[in-house]
Amino acid sequence: MVRYIHQWLMANQFAEHRLKRALLDLTKEQPADVVMTLLRVAPSCDRAALTMWKSIMCSPRTAEPAQLILLDVLGSWPEHSTCTSDGDKTGVFVLAATVVMWKILQMPCVPHVVTVYFPRLFVHLLFQVFFSTLDVPAEVDTFWKGCQQQYGLATNPNRFAVRTLKSLLCQMQHEDVVVAIERKCGWDTLLCADTHHYAVGLLAREMSCVSIPLCSRIARDLLRLLSTQEPRWELPALAFLVEVLECLNLSERGAKRILQILSRHLRSECRERRRLALRALLVLIDDPLMSEKMWSLTESLVELLWDADGEIVSMTVRLLSFIFWDKAMLIPSPIALQLVEALLPLFDHDNSHVQLLSILLFQTLVSLPLEKEEKALKTHVRQSLLPLFFHCHDENQHVAQVSQETLLCVAEFLKRRDLQKLVKNKKLWKFTECLVRTAWKCQPQAGEAP
Repeated sequence: MVRYIHQWLMANQFAEHRLKRALLDLTKEQPADVVMTLLRVAPSCDRAALTMWKSIMCSPRTAEPAQLILLDVLGSWPEHSTCTSDGDKTGVFVLAATVVMWKILQMPCVPHVVTVYFPRLFVHLLFQVFFSTLDVPAEVDTFWKGCQQQYGLATNPNRFAVRTLKSLLCQMQHEDVVVAIERKCGWDTLLCADTHHYAVGLLAREMSCVSIPLCSRIARDLLRLLSTQEPRWELPALAFLVEVLECLNLSERGAKRILQILSRHLRSECRERRRLALRALLVLIDDPLMSEKMWSLTESLVELLWDADGEIVSMTVRLLSFIFWDKAMLIPSPIALQLVEALLPLFDHDNSHVQLLSILLFQTLVSLPLEKEEKALKTHVRQSLLPLFFHCHDENQHVAQVSQETLLCVAEFLKRRDLQKLVKNKKLWKFTECLVRTAWKCQPQAGEAP
């Protein structure tokens, strides 16, 4: 029946109203059959198909179910396959659904349902830009060339997806976002796979300036996608989330979900994913609900202290400092030992900020109660005495002052009253002499690790 209606409208240009009611009745009863058949019959959305789409999308009876099916198709690059009641399993190219949405967005009065489902539509179009930039299968390319000849559309599928995305933003009265991204060359950046996530982050920042509630809805959609599947689009999704996390009012369940997502990316082999996960955690650390739950990430964070990237190390040290700061809970000995081992090399890091943060974190660590095995930790902490002493004379005054304060804490932790007295009285020139004179105290005893 859908095929018959389409053929009849192709032959009778100005008589669409005669079959409108039949089309709407069909769509109400079998929305999937109607939508999928129409996409198969007219994938390039010809004149008759557009007439049918207008009737469906503008009717309160059929607009929502049709829009939901179109969204499912849009999220299934490069094609979506649903068997209709006549047994047709032919795949439908996602670009066919994009052409439909683009034409609907050109209508003088865009259907209300498009506004309602804006966040999901926005996310799926961003998916398409990314996927069509990475790879366009031969059959999709052939289909697209046919669309180009018929409508004179954009040169490449990814550029067309961007064009549709711009139309969507303009219909939502966000022309200023489109212009701002254009001015910063963001749309061109979006079309490159290597820089796509940077452009997505830029887009998120610009959108958060004009509509926080809208960004919050988009972020929730992204969280749902990241929680239920392993999309190839995870990096750009994280880039968007980081910029709008402050817009979210997380529940207990939401907090647990986002920590699970970020924990997975902390262990990723992709440097950018690790960096974005850390940025997200630094944003969330101010939320009391989140800061308590982040304790479970400590082991993963300690491993990142060995990362070769200075920025990742710096963010990790900051995050661990927040987690350990003002905590009355006992520290598990394995974590304490791993943390001490990882922090000691950072005292001599090339970045003075990393030096400062690592020494401060070390100071916090030796000031907190341990779960057990304090003796094993003392063996590792002793190795900090000389590095801290040397940094007491650092050119950077902040590093020098913090090193002296930490040296006092270490002496107290090791119960070395002689060293405490020297540091308190600022007689550091006698410090090394005291260490040499009492070297036997610093040597590993029987059964201790060297």
